[in-house]
Amino acid sequence: MICPDKFAGTLSAPEVAEAVAEGWSGDDELVRRPIADGGPGFIDVLAGALGGRRIAVDTVDPLGRPVPGEVLLVGTTAYVESAHACGLHLLAAEERDPNKASSYGLGLLLLAAVEAGAAEVVIGLGGSATNDAGAGMLAALGAPPVDVAGYALPYGGAYLNAAASLGGVPMLRQVSLVAATDVDNPLTGLHGASKVFGPQKGASEEDVYRLDAALEQFSGVLERAFGVTDLEVAPGGGAAGGLGAALIAMGGRVVSGIGLVSTAIGLEKELDAADLVITGEGSFDHQSLRGKVVAGIAGGARDRGLPCVVLCGRNQTGFREAAAAGVTETFSLTEHFGSEEQAMREPARGLRELAARLSSQWSR
Repeated sequence: MICPDKFAGTLSAPEVAEAVAEGWSGDDELVRRPIADGGPGFIDVLAGALGGRRIAVDTVDPLGRPVPGEVLLVGTTAYVESAHACGLHLLAAEERDPNKASSYGLGLLLLAAVEAGAAEVVIGLGGSATNDAGAGMLAALGAPPVDVAGYALPYGGAYLNAAASLGGVPMLRQVSLVAATDVDNPLTGLHGASKVFGPQKGASEEDVYRLDAALEQFSGVLERAFGVTDLEVAPGGGAAGGLGAALIAMGGRVVSGIGLVSTAIGLEKELDAADLVITGEGSFDHQSLRGKVVAGIAGGARDRGLPCVVLCGRNQTGFREAAAAGVTETFSLTEHFGSEEQAMREPARGLRELAARLSSQWSR
């Protein structure tokens, strides 16, 4: 069974699965089940498994520029991918600045889901460029953060240190919210959104402390506005730059992104029938083993006594921690090619070649 996540910046999950299948030699039965955990590719994977109606939505990127988005409507449940509007991939490297990046575009997607008649909206969280704890999203929904004088704050996480209250009530028509996330990090602190994910979004060390303090301030605003407590330490609150915390404050429940997608595509049944499991993602690191696709797939394989091979762009895990998670072997494109540049340039070819190598080892 071939069930990879995307290789961020190069290949989608279906493209990864196809490359591996193309490289496999032998007459084994190959079952492709590309998967996502809430980040980029969430809608594509669910649409392939569930069908439904894909609704095009005009939204904006983290800097307010127009970008296309969409909502997947299946019955009365709508699925939204935060990365369509908040994705790090939407910004050039020099544009990444979580002090200014806003989740406003996600709010536009939620409004579209509500207007489409959804009774429940499932939001896939992951791969974000933002660190504003959903402040921009709330502004789009009609509840912007305001200062003590009642003036709306500028967009971006850095300005939330001046937040005193919300200037309205979110226009959600009592729609139920579900946050599908790939991480269990809290909103603030050593393992919080700013400290753990801020640097990859462009935050300096000074920015990290500033943003963490701003999110601490804003968590108090959210608690008072929605009558909740302990928002700073809620598991999953730090997902997607704190979007998880805003959704929790609005009454949303947090579910495992990999668990939700696994159920949708019938992964458990497929694992029961498999002899070998191949999974992977672009960067296999310590975060991969905290609720992401690889952890979920490897854990399922381990519980069934199945070998699980990880193919990745680069490998930054130790053998022991990977083995404890259920990983039998790991192969990286960087090691295969001898350079990260070529791995980024020719990922499909590299995956085909690694698959051919694997098939000589594992094929019946």
